[in-house]
Amino acid sequence: MRRKAMALGALIVSGALLAGCSAGSSGSGGDEGSGEGTVKLVAWPGPEGDAMSKVVDAYNAGQGKDDGINVELTLLSRQDTFSKEAALMASKSSDVDIYFTASYNIGQFAPSLDPLTDIDTSAYFPVAAEGLTYEGELYALPLDVSNHFLLYRKDLTDALLADPAAQAEYEKISETVLGESRAPKDPAEWDLDDFKVAAAYFSQSTNPNSPTEYGTIIQAKNLLYNTMIWNDVLWGYGGNWEKDGQAALNSEAGKKAVQLYADIYKNGWTSPDSSQAEFPETQAALQSGNTAFAIQWSAAFASLNDPAQSPDVAGKIAIAPVPGGKTHVHALAVSLNKYSKNKAAAKTFLSYLATEDAMTQYAQAGGIPAIPAVLEAQTDLNPAFAQVSQTITENGFSEPVFPQTFQAYSKIAEDLSGAWVGQTDVDEALKTANANLQELLG
Repeated sequence: MRRKAMALGALIVSGALLAGCSAGSSGSGGDEGSGEGTVKLVAWPGPEGDAMSKVVDAYNAGQGKDDGINVELTLLSRQDTFSKEAALMASKSSDVDIYFTASYNIGQFAPSLDPLTDIDTSAYFPVAAEGLTYEGELYALPLDVSNHFLLYRKDLTDALLADPAAQAEYEKISETVLGESRAPKDPAEWDLDDFKVAAAYFSQSTNPNSPTEYGTIIQAKNLLYNTMIWNDVLWGYGGNWEKDGQAALNSEAGKKAVQLYADIYKNGWTSPDSSQAEFPETQAALQSGNTAFAIQWSAAFASLNDPAQSPDVAGKIAIAPVPGGKTHVHALAVSLNKYSKNKAAAKTFLSYLATEDAMTQYAQAGGIPAIPAVLEAQTDLNPAFAQVSQTITENGFSEPVFPQTFQAYSKIAEDLSGAWVGQTDVDEALKTANANLQELLG
């Protein structure tokens, strides 16, 4: 009920904001202002908005009084926050001082933002700051960081590693799958070939004695966020979106990455429902106890080990780096409106948000700050924080930042999702995807 009320309030407020996009509220370049007064900040509903609300309340009650600043937080609709902000930006509106942004749209929004030249990013994950940098300038302050892990049934892999007969069967299956014998390993040591063999071994279509019906679930729905997970496989094979400014999807690494998904799907090592799967379906597959492992967002780990939410698998799910040793990283962030009339005060609040104290409050309120020292000090809040810090530091990458990055995620999913599940030819799909990516790269 609270969430419904919040959504209704957000719609009313967002309507008021958009109504303000008139000649009277437009600016030609903004103004520093007095350095005090009201700072208007946009976020979206959900864990991030809830966490920011608590940080804002604490600031207004404490440091904000000393600064002479009061921050007003507006929650727009989670589904279309960015489109509403784009409308405000297009009108050069000064109704918002600080926008909610992300790695995947910072290149698009940069013309309407001021670079954050005074922010020290040394405490942040370098890959988080890199993903918010466009043409050599930092355009956003990192808040939450998102990445992926291999989430797996530790009880099942431990049993495999302790059973010589099971190991022999695994090696036999690996000869069929890879053309060579391969012994089972601890999932923390898997490469993408190990991922493939384990998917076959833990699937009853290949191993009738498997304790699970499916080895894994792949997020193969035509959805831009699924491109982010598939990119782990692409980068894990040594690929990238582009090389020297030219689209590079149609490469040997690209072919391997698409073919891995297609082989897993066509051989029944994942549910047929994978063609429509994203985060919730992957979570449900792991919670059911019928799937042995999956590449999944880091935010999924805590609920899988919560007996109330996942009674069949709680205590059995472990966490490991993504096979292939690469994980997509993006940061949710906040940016300074180029047309704000109160930039000095907005910068003061942004500087406050960049402190470890503020981000510790943010973590305690439910956020996942992009500062490794904060995560490592708050593992009592989330047991995955230490692994998040380590794997982002060691394995994290960010996709190229350009004005059409957001559109590229969507177009790649559109062009490749059919090939991911074996419905379209791999070579033709990659050829099309590469050509479309090149158009977006410019």
